Amino acid sequence: MENDSILRWPQVAKLTNLSRTTIWRMEKEGTFPKRVKIGPHSVGWKSSDIQEWLKTLKEVEP
Repeated sequence: MENDSILRWPQVAKLTNLSRTTIWRMEKEGTFPKRVKIGPHSVGWKSSDIQEWLKTLKEVEP
């Protein structure tokens, strides 16, 4: 099984340069990876999902 780390908000913000609201909106639209619940009041994103999402952006850029 692959060891996939969980990224918290500060790491995702730094990698994507997006605001919380933009990420929330994109999640709702299905254009950003879904968050995973990691505790009663904590969420994160799978590192592999974020990396794959970033990779698809680079493929689309002119």
